[in-house]
Amino acid sequence: MSFIQDFDEHGAWRKQFALRLKLLSEWLIDHDLMQPGVRDRLEQLHAEVKSDKIMVAFVAEFSRGKSELINAVFFAGYGRRIMPASAGRTTMCPTELSYDAEIPPCLRLLPIETRLQPQSLLDWRSAPNKWERVDLDVNDPKQLAKAIHKVAEVRRVSRAEAASLGFWNEETPEDNPLPGPDGLIEVPKWRHALINMAHPLLKQGLVILDTPGLNAIGAEPELTVSLLPQAHAVVFILAADTGVTKSDLTIWRQHLATLGEGREARLVVLNKIDTMWDALSTPEQVQLQIASQRTDSADILGLSPRQVLAVSAQKGLLAKVNRDEKLLEASNLLELEAALGVGLLGQRRKILTAAVSSGIDALRDETGRLVHIRARDLVEQVQELEGLRGKNAGVIKQMRLRIEQEQADFDASGAKIQAVRSVHLRLLKDLFDLLSATQLKTEVMELARALKQPGVKLGVRRVYGHTFDRLRAGLQQADRLAGEIQSMLEGSFKGLNAEYGFSLQAPEPPHLAQYIKELDLVEKSHLQYLSLGNALRLAQPEFGERLARALMSRLRVVFESAVNQVELWNKSAAAQLDAQLRERRRNFGRRIEAVSRIQQAAGGLNERIRELQMQQAELNLLDAKLTELTDHLLASPEEAPAEVALA
Repeated sequence: MSFIQDFDEHGAWRKQFALRLKLLSEWLIDHDLMQPGVRDRLEQLHAEVKSDKIMVAFVAEFSRGKSELINAVFFAGYGRRIMPASAGRTTMCPTELSYDAEIPPCLRLLPIETRLQPQSLLDWRSAPNKWERVDLDVNDPKQLAKAIHKVAEVRRVSRAEAASLGFWNEETPEDNPLPGPDGLIEVPKWRHALINMAHPLLKQGLVILDTPGLNAIGAEPELTVSLLPQAHAVVFILAADTGVTKSDLTIWRQHLATLGEGREARLVVLNKIDTMWDALSTPEQVQLQIASQRTDSADILGLSPRQVLAVSAQKGLLAKVNRDEKLLEASNLLELEAALGVGLLGQRRKILTAAVSSGIDALRDETGRLVHIRARDLVEQVQELEGLRGKNAGVIKQMRLRIEQEQADFDASGAKIQAVRSVHLRLLKDLFDLLSATQLKTEVMELARALKQPGVKLGVRRVYGHTFDRLRAGLQQADRLAGEIQSMLEGSFKGLNAEYGFSLQAPEPPHLAQYIKELDLVEKSHLQYLSLGNALRLAQPEFGERLARALMSRLRVVFESAVNQVELWNKSAAAQLDAQLRERRRNFGRRIEAVSRIQQAAGGLNERIRELQMQQAELNLLDAKLTELTDHLLASPEEAPAEVALA
């Protein structure tokens, strides 16, 4: 099965899940079960699946056929090249292809001059008026390809301007581009490109990241410390006839081998195997040469041979356009698509399913607890009313007075419950302070200063290490404090359960240790820039500033994710207590109403008991339906119909 077919299945599952989640939400509202904590869980699940993006990053040195490979795998349906892949002209700036329904089809281009300004790429994304925009006609392949060709545009600038933009360094002449006859240097015209189009795969959440060659990658630290680590799969392209060259190995070691876990989601493609289809060699000899290149490349890069695939993107594109099955098979393109489907989608689906399962379990627990509270209250009311059979008006009046006294005592206990909230909120404030943007900025301030100072930064590696040690210590402290709050919640809830008959259960605590692992990955991805090989580049104040901004952007995402998890945990605990307080107050009202009706009519007792018993039967059905609906959420599209009766 091809990557496209696999992706279609994944998209179908996401659509079905959104529909089932909507049906569950409507059912919860109809049966007065949509409590604030439950609503938060539903919104989180909906956002998690709706915004689920799968990013595939294509990385290569120039002239490896990277853009042609993207054309062959994703855009062959247009019957022509969409990404620029002609000789001597290819993608010159990092280019993201994705889909946002709220934005018309367009190409947005960020001028290269923005590198001279203090904003990060993340900041520039929030300033659409600073990007040049070109509208796209997705139904006109010729216009589409012509417009997207702008990502290959260049400018010719002086050496001084090239140096300020990060494309020229007098200290490392071997890495500099060749000046033209006029002494000018060719640099990309654009810093970053965003393509928004309603391609079927992009509509389903695929994001394609097309990166430029080594020189451009190294000059844009935000690309390597933020965008590449976010990719769910990295496809590294080499030339089949040369294998791993020196510049290829530099890209791999400096930018890809440092990405941390998930090595199985990295694929190496030996492209242009058609250059090895030698008429003087037998097909067997050609295959042996290709197999040898695969093995050698895997050994050099430290990967399993199965992660190195040999293809011909150009022949694969041609075969798809001409519907040539034999040439398509020879190109090995389908083997790459299968690897993307099994490896990338399989891994992503596994992660998403685990997250969804956890969220649904929490949702079922919170809603089920509310149903069980109501059922328990009904049982108590039935028992209470059964005890009134054959009793005179005086006994019934005494019961009413007793219920009213219980209600008054419960209302008076509000101060004790408020005290529990106050302690919880005080500790929670300390926790949020540890994870705040202000605290993060304070911890990174010394490192930012060290990176921005001019000249060779001999002590920056030490400052860098100390900064991450402090950040990890802060997260560890936050994790310990979250544990203390969890213990306090469990103790408080246990006391309230014993005293008031509640069934409070402390929600699953936030797992902040996972963000310490993310810090390790951020630290590792930056270390490449602190090596001796990058000392001269790091000595440039402009590059140091770009690196500091990239670091801050990435760390901000980590800490904001931690804060979001703490907020959900806090809301879940607070909403649970609020729900049970509300149910208890309702219960007092129902009990007083029942006794009042019995006092007013002799036949009211039996009638009220029958009503309560019918409500018990309805609650039993509600509990069964809740299980059915949440089980239905976890089913794959082929396992269950899209609609469920919501009786």
